[in-house]
Amino acid sequence: MHKIQKAVIPAAGLGTRFLPATKATPKEMLPVVDKPAIQYVVEEAAAAGLSDVLMITGRNKRALEDHFDRNYELESALTRKGDDERLVRVQESSELATMHYVRQGDPRGLGHAVLCAAPHVGDEPFAVLLGDDLIDPRDPLLSRMVEIQEREGGSVVALMEVAPEQVHLYGCAAVEATAESDVVRVTGLVEKPDAGDAPSNLAVIGRYVLDPAVFGVLRETEPGRGGEIQLTDALQQLAADEKRGGPVHGVVFRGRRYDTGDRGDYLRAIVRLACEREDLGPEFRTWLRGFVAAEL
Repeated sequence: MHKIQKAVIPAAGLGTRFLPATKATPKEMLPVVDKPAIQYVVEEAAAAGLSDVLMITGRNKRALEDHFDRNYELESALTRKGDDERLVRVQESSELATMHYVRQGDPRGLGHAVLCAAPHVGDEPFAVLLGDDLIDPRDPLLSRMVEIQEREGGSVVALMEVAPEQVHLYGCAAVEATAESDVVRVTGLVEKPDAGDAPSNLAVIGRYVLDPAVFGVLRETEPGRGGEIQLTDALQQLAADEKRGGPVHGVVFRGRRYDTGDRGDYLRAIVRLACEREDLGPEFRTWLRGFVAAEL
């Protein structure tokens, strides 16, 4: 059994829901308090022991590479000023992991983006982290998923209970219980079903630990919903035929998750994270209480 070391982060999307802000700035670089959203994701991968990170990018995404690279001019200026605190924060992003980049070129869906990672990943299990989902570091979801994959083999998806009226926004899983309360066996997956057709209220969120057999399935997967190659469709095939790549398990996540893929949820994520910061929280919460009281 391979020990998982590689993470793949698809980041080739156009970010159309955040236009015009994302006309020239990658949506992954939009700040969540004082760090770009993508840095939280790379930090999560590093915290789970995944030291090799491949980012799937596209045109106009050069800022992602620059952010995780050294900036010697800026570091020199901060050193001359004696601003050690900001110097450390600037250097953090370039020391998190060994970063690699490949362009998707033709944006044909999440499944196609994952397939672009095949030459880099090779014949090893690997993690996929979507940048719109930020997982609170106090709730280590990814490390739990890695643990289950290394023990059971196959693939592991992150699941979260959602309200029935929200199931059409996610891929949803049909599951069987196991002896562990937070682990289920996935028997089927449906991409963005209508509420009446959903097999459960367990939605797939943006964390996966995948067997490399998924690449062979993706190469054979026809475009599905939205004319795109869906990762959910490939995982459905793996769940239906375990001989191809082992079982598919799900880890049911009940921790703190911040969704930055929607404008309203993005703003709520910033408020929640700012409130919990030791350096910003006390003053910000006081202002927020006053603002809400005045508005109501």
